Amino acid sequence: MTQVLVFFDQVGSALTGAQQELITHADALGEVRVVTGTAPESAAAPLALAAVTEVYTGETALRAPDAALADLLETAAKEVRADVILGTDTPDVVDALARLAVRLDTGLVTAATGVTGSGVATKPVLAGSYFTTAQLVEDRPLIATLRPNTAEKTTEPGPTPEVTALPISASSTLQILEETELPATGRPPLAEARVVVAAGRGVDGDLSLIEELADELGAAIGASRAATDAGWLDHSAQIGQTGVTVSPQLYISVGISGAIQQKAGMQTSGTIVAINKDEDAPVFEIADFGVVGDLNDVLPQMIEEIRRRKS
Repeated sequence: MTQVLVFFDQVGSALTGAQQELITHADALGEVRVVTGTAPESAAAPLALAAVTEVYTGETALRAPDAALADLLETAAKEVRADVILGTDTPDVVDALARLAVRLDTGLVTAATGVTGSGVATKPVLAGSYFTTAQLVEDRPLIATLRPNTAEKTTEPGPTPEVTALPISASSTLQILEETELPATGRPPLAEARVVVAAGRGVDGDLSLIEELADELGAAIGASRAATDAGWLDHSAQIGQTGVTVSPQLYISVGISGAIQQKAGMQTSGTIVAINKDEDAPVFEIADFGVVGDLNDVLPQMIEEIRRRKS
């Protein structure tokens, strides 16, 4: 049976949507074990899922970018003789898995949409214009990170898994001086959201209708680079080649021209709806549905219809 090791840099009181999806991917491949930087006493409860057989931690909590995470991963991978090692497609996870790939002299595929038990990974390239498959040519473990919204979420509960604390401790060369929790918005994380409403230069700094539409749809709010550079939204909301890559089921683009930088971050979305008063905007080339019109006229009608159908 394929031995699958899933890496979560940290787990909270409950797994995120992306983490639950990763368990689904792993469970389809073989026997699932999890390795995490979370402290041993806190790791078991959120991982009490039917698919998870065992959990590995360090002796103490390990936080990115501590190189001890790579030590933990290397030890766990050799302990279970992992054939496939999976992680969520986030910067801290990619950093740790890249270190591991060097140590194991193997390959790393980032932002994949699927992996097979024989070590074949599929991923979009060139702003989603093509899909490629990659496979290791030698008998070594495949390491891959997977995009959100590429599988169903695993929620079936199971017994509390056994936790094995490996002899790895936090590095003495790294000291975390302060941690600040991000303010809660009540909306899903942008990279994991199944619905995204994205604002561009066309909103002219007024996000009231964007927020209203997002609230009705339970959506995350994203933005073009122009909107974040103008200070209308934080740069963490930027979608594009130099921002966040999203693959929601529904992506609503409002007042965004849709140049290649923006396309690179959202072109793999399931359904793309574009609203722009410029009928020649590039975004209409990739949109499944396009509305040519002023967003101040279009959005209130959308919101009203959504509310009518929900009532």
